[in-house]
Amino acid sequence: MDMSQARWRKSTYSQQSGACVEVADGLPGAMPVRDSKDPEGPVLVFPADRWRAFVGGVKAGDFGTV
Repeated sequence: MDMSQARWRKSTYSQQSGACVEVADGLPGAMPVRDSKDPEGPVLVFPADRWRAFVGGVKAGDFGTV
């Protein structure tokens, strides 16, 4: 998957320390994720429905506090 034109964004909950992930929107059926400290590094691409389930679990507290 070509990520050269991806438009990356950080969560509004990201800390100023820069320790966060970025996601790219606009790729139907996929959710690319990368480490914000290494923008040229590897990209993980998750199925969009699985990413939504993960985010829902985080919001519901399914993984405890981080």
